[in-house]
Amino acid sequence: MIFKRRYALFDIEKNNRFVDRILFLSLPSALVFIMLAVLRLISPMLAIVSYVAVMIFNTVLMFPITFELQQLKKYISSLAQGGDINGKEMNLSEQETKEIVEAVNAMHRFWTQKADGLEAQSISDAAVLDTLPDPIMMIDRSGNILGANLSSRNMFGDKITDKNVENLFASNNFIDAVNRVLKKESESENLIFYVGEPVNQKFYAHIKQLPWQSKGRAVAVISLYDLTKAMRIEKMQSDFVANASHELRTPLAIISGFIETLLTSAKDDAEAREKFLKIMQDQAGYMSALIENLLSLSKIELSQDEKPSETVNIPQVIDEVKQALSMKAEQREITIRTHIEEGVGDITADRQQVKQIIQNLTDNAIKYGLSKSDVSIRAKVVEKIPASKSMSVAEGKAVAIAINNKGPKISPENLARLTERFYRMQEHKDLNIKGTGLGLSIAKQIVIRHRGNITVSSTNYNGTTFTVYLPL
Repeated sequence: MIFKRRYALFDIEKNNRFVDRILFLSLPSALVFIMLAVLRLISPMLAIVSYVAVMIFNTVLMFPITFELQQLKKYISSLAQGGDINGKEMNLSEQETKEIVEAVNAMHRFWTQKADGLEAQSISDAAVLDTLPDPIMMIDRSGNILGANLSSRNMFGDKITDKNVENLFASNNFIDAVNRVLKKESESENLIFYVGEPVNQKFYAHIKQLPWQSKGRAVAVISLYDLTKAMRIEKMQSDFVANASHELRTPLAIISGFIETLLTSAKDDAEAREKFLKIMQDQAGYMSALIENLLSLSKIELSQDEKPSETVNIPQVIDEVKQALSMKAEQREITIRTHIEEGVGDITADRQQVKQIIQNLTDNAIKYGLSKSDVSIRAKVVEKIPASKSMSVAEGKAVAIAINNKGPKISPENLARLTERFYRMQEHKDLNIKGTGLGLSIAKQIVIRHRGNITVSSTNYNGTTFTVYLPL
C-alpha cells in the first residue's frame, strides 16, 4: 500500500519492478548479515537493523534513477506517438539521463526536418504531376496502380488507385507490353492501342521501368497520350479538303464546259454567248465567295489563341451592317429594323470579326426570309453568357445580339447541323438559293475566339432567331 501511494505521488508505473530490484540489490547484504548473526559476530537485532539500513540506502540511491528513467520512457513514447512534449521541462538531475534526452531531442529534430522535407517534396511533386495534361500512373510489381496524377483521375475516375492495369484497359497489346516491363524482359515499351469503352479512344503509351535507386513499391511508370482528338482533327482536315475540292470542282467543270462550247459550236451564236457568259459569271462569283470564306475561316482559326484587344462600339457596327445590306433587303422588299437597348455600348473584341458575324447572320436572314417581311436586329446587355457543351464561355456580363427573320421553321435535325462546314439545307438547294455553307461555321469560330456563344431557335409563328453573345 505504501509503495502504491509513492507510485501515485511520483508518477511511477506500478509494473516497473522497483521493489524487486531493491530486494535483489540488497540480497548480498542480507546473506552477509545472516552469516554474521549465525557466527554470533553480531546480534540478530543488529543484523536486521543493518539490513533495513542497507535497503533504505539502496532505495534512496535507486529511486531518482528509476524516476528519471520512467520520465524518459514516457517522453520517448509520447514522441513516438506524435506527441509534442518539451524535454527541457523535465526535472532531471542525473547527467546520463540529461544526455540521453538531448540525444533523443536531436534525433527527433533531425527526423522531423527530414519528414517535413519529404512531405513538402511529395506535395511539390504531386502538384507538378497534376499540372501535366497527360495521364501518368505508377504501378507495382503486380500491376496495381499505386499513384495517378489529376489527368488520370479525371479520365479514369478518382478510385483508379484501387485498380489493376488489366482491369483498366481492355487491350491485350497494352497488357502484354506492361507485363514485359514488369518481368524485366524489356526496359521500356512504346505502343499505340485502342480502347472501345466507354468511348472509342486511341492512345499512345510509354511504359518504363523505374531506376533501381527509387524507393517504395513502385517499379514502373505509365504515361499516356490521347490521340483521339488529333485523329478527329485530322479527319476534319481531310473532310475539309475533300469538301472544298468538291465545291470548287462543280463550278470549274461548268465554266470549262461553257468555254469549250463557246470555242466550238456556239462560237458565232451571240444569244448563246450572252447566256453562257452570265452563267459563267455566276459560277465565278460563287467560287470567289467560296475562296474568300475559306481564307476567312483559315485566318480566324489562326488567330484563335490571340486575345481580342480592340474597342468595338456595337451600335455603330449594327448601323454599318444595316446600311451595307439595305439595297439587298430592298430587292426582296424586306425592311431591316434595329432596336438597341440602353446600356449597349463598347466591348473589347475584334471589330472586323464582330462586324463579319453580324453581317453574315443578317445577310442570311435576308436571303432565307420571306419576301415583304421584316428582319430585326436587337441588342441588349445580359447578366451572363449561356453555357455551351462545345465551347468555353467567359464569365460576367455580355452583349446579346439577336437577328430574326420570318422564314419557314427549321427542323431540329437541321438546327443541329447548321454550323457544320459546307452544310446546306436541302430546301435551300431546291430553291436554288446560292450559298457556300461556310457562313455559320465562320460565325461559330468567331464566338469561340471571343469566348462567347451562339444560339438558334426556330418556330412557325416567330421565324428563326440567331443570338450571338459577346462578353463585355
